[in-house]
Amino acid sequence: MKGVLATRAPGVPMVDVTHGVPPQDVRVGALFLETAWPWFPIGTVFLCVVDPGVGTARRPLVVRAAERLFVGPDNGLFGLLPDPVAREITAPWGFPVASATFHGRDLFAPVAARLAIGAAFDEVGPIVDDAVPLTIPVAVHGRGEVLYVDHYGNAVTNLPAADSGVVRLGAARLPVVRTYGAAAPGQPVALTGSTGRLELAVRDGDAARTLGVAPGSPVHWEPE
Repeated sequence: MKGVLATRAPGVPMVDVTHGVPPQDVRVGALFLETAWPWFPIGTVFLCVVDPGVGTARRPLVVRAAERLFVGPDNGLFGLLPDPVAREITAPWGFPVASATFHGRDLFAPVAARLAIGAAFDEVGPIVDDAVPLTIPVAVHGRGEVLYVDHYGNAVTNLPAADSGVVRLGAARLPVVRTYGAAAPGQPVALTGSTGRLELAVRDGDAARTLGVAPGSPVHWEPE
């Protein structure tokens, strides 16, 4: 994919946001994208490939949101972007023969390159008004769940930010702290992470392994 970008959009800076999305996990990809896009300048083109439906009838899209463009599959990956406008890719910008297993290289990268060197959003193809939605579970009355586990073993929940209280995980009670440094080495805690959600962490350790949590594990925040 980088080879295609370098060939078709020479000189355009490329930044890797992450290669840490678990295989086929569209929801985690959408959450990573939600966290990352605000930190990139207006006009950025995001090439987003979490595509378990590659080669099927799922539509290829370019989405415009927040004055940025996002290229990738219509499978919910763009479901957390603000006020998105989607177009199906019908412009002949990909390779004439596309692999059935690697649209990231053969379709999405050429399209992203074309947009990065100045092609207009309106040229991509027809407007799509029924893009696949994405549903993220919402915490209710302090009761939520783990959404994903990051590279460090921190368990990111759907609980909103908090600077006090405790998070119950089964029989465990994790105090909410402001920083990792506020905990003793090996201590399980909860804190508001860079996503703006409460995370379960172990100081200098792996919370998922230590606490036995995984996506879907129930959590409950309550005041002390």
